[in-house]
Amino acid sequence: MGRPVVGIIGNSQLLNDQYPTHAGGTMNSEAVALVAGCLPLLIPSDPRFVTVEELMETCDGFLLTGGRPNVHAEEYGESHTEAHGDHDRCRDAITLPLVRACVDRGQPFFGICRGFQEVNVAMGGSLFPEIRDLPGRMNHRMPPDGTLEEKFALRHCVSFNEGGAFHRLFGTREVMTNTLHGQGIKRAGNRVVIDGHAPDGTPEALYIADAPGFTLSVQWHPEWNAANDPVSRPLFEAFGDAVRDFAAKRRGMRLSA
Repeated sequence: MGRPVVGIIGNSQLLNDQYPTHAGGTMNSEAVALVAGCLPLLIPSDPRFVTVEELMETCDGFLLTGGRPNVHAEEYGESHTEAHGDHDRCRDAITLPLVRACVDRGQPFFGICRGFQEVNVAMGGSLFPEIRDLPGRMNHRMPPDGTLEEKFALRHCVSFNEGGAFHRLFGTREVMTNTLHGQGIKRAGNRVVIDGHAPDGTPEALYIADAPGFTLSVQWHPEWNAANDPVSRPLFEAFGDAVRDFAAKRRGMRLSA
């Protein structure tokens, strides 16, 4: 049998400010293929082209990527303002029900940055439009200038709950991460366990309580240098193992049917 398939949720954007495209980022495909050991498949996240049911049948797991557009504020019961930034309602229409369906079925997903925020909103949580405007919070946004290495450099630690899912995965309660986001979790959604925080209290790691599948999600960007980074690699390896387990069980059920 071939490699299990990971659907990489793409973002809508304009190429050269003119040509509409769906993009997933080379780093995401590289991490899925070379570290998780799965087949990366870029998904056009637009309900005009695909349905949640088709995606779940085609893919064994999903990578909910980061991206410039934010989850629309109406998805968590608030009015959209200029502070909420750009949005992508088509991606919202795919990913939010997809997360809930995967939680119910036990189909693995791994949320990164916007994907981390999507998981929270899908489960009924809300977001702050701009973390750096909150008292006592640091600026978590990507540095506006510099090389990719400088933009994705490790900038703060993340502390995990004693004995929690991330502590068990890493074997330590504290790791160093990059940070490239403007929004953050305001209210945790139903069953969302905030399992790690930045020094300023910003939620950085979560999972869904009592979910039958892999639901680990992070606010930082582990796809950067995923093959070599001691924090990124175990995340993608664990995700790949979960996707393989799900694919094997699904094949077994189909063979016995």
